[in-house]
Amino acid sequence: MTQTTAMPQTTPQRTATPRHYLMCPPTYFDVVYAINPWMDPSSPVDTAKALAQWEALRAAYEARGHRVDVIEPEPGLPDMVYAANGGIVVGGRALAARFTHPERAAEGPAYDRWFDTPAAEGYRRLGEAVETMEGEGDLLLIGKLLLAGTGFRTTPAGHAEVAERLELAEQGIELIPLELVDPRYYHLDTALSVLDDGAVSGETVVAYHPEAFSPAAQETLRRLFPDAILVGADDAAVLGLNVVSDGLHVFLSERAHDYADALKERGFVPVGIDLSEVFKGGGSVKCCTLELRPDATATTTEETSR
Repeated sequence: MTQTTAMPQTTPQRTATPRHYLMCPPTYFDVVYAINPWMDPSSPVDTAKALAQWEALRAAYEARGHRVDVIEPEPGLPDMVYAANGGIVVGGRALAARFTHPERAAEGPAYDRWFDTPAAEGYRRLGEAVETMEGEGDLLLIGKLLLAGTGFRTTPAGHAEVAERLELAEQGIELIPLELVDPRYYHLDTALSVLDDGAVSGETVVAYHPEAFSPAAQETLRRLFPDAILVGADDAAVLGLNVVSDGLHVFLSERAHDYADALKERGFVPVGIDLSEVFKGGGSVKCCTLELRPDATATTTEETSR
C-alpha cells in the first residue's frame, strides 16, 4: 500500500512550470538482450504500439505547455528510447552518459552529438563522462539537491565527476549519494520520484519505495524528506515511481493506482500513461524523458538586457 507520511495540515497550491524535454522515439526499440530483471528477449515487442504509446506521452507533455525536442534514433541501439539515461543537463551544462553495459555504450556518444545541433543552442556541451554515469537514470535534481543513485549502475567516481564537470558547488547544489539494493530498481528513477522542488509551493515533495534503498539511504531520505510519499511494492513493481512532474501534473504509469490516489491527496494531478511496450525493457515515463535545464543566470541576464 502507498502511504503519505506526516502529511501537511493544509495542501499547498500546486503550479505547473514549463519544462524542456528531450525524447527519442522507439523506432528501433526491442528486447534483444537482458541487462536488467525486467528484460526478457523471448517476449515480443510490438514496435507500432510502442511508437503510438510514446507519441501519446509526447502529446501529453505538449498539451500541458512543455517543449519537447526529439533526437533521431539510431539502428542497433534499441534502448536509446530511454532518453533519461543519455546524460544530465543542469544549469545549461550537458554531460553525456557512460554506460555500464557494452550493449548501450554507443548511446552516450549519440546523445553527446545532439548537443552540437542547432536544437541544443544555449546548452554547453561537455562531452561524454569518463566514469560510469547513467544520466538522469541515477541523478535527480530537486531544488539545490542532486540525488545520486549508486549500487548497480552509476559509480561513486561517476558522482564525483558529475559534481566537478557540472560545477555543482558553483551552482550551490549539493550531491546526495543514495545506495540502491534491489536489482529490480537498478536506477534511482525507478525507485524515487521528484514531485515538487518547493520553488513555487514552498513544499518539497518526493515519493520513494523504501525497500529499494539501503538502511543508510533510507535514513538520509527520512531526514531530508520527512513528508515523503512512501510507495508500496505493488505500485513500485509497475515502475509507478518512474514519473515526470512539472510541479502540478505527474505523468506516471496508469497502473500505479494507489500512488495516483496519494498524489491527488497532496494536490497533484496524476496523468496516467500507458507505456506497456516500453515497460518490457525496464522503463516507463521518466526513462523516456531527459529534462534540459537552461542556465538560469544567462536567461535572467538576457531578459534584463532587452
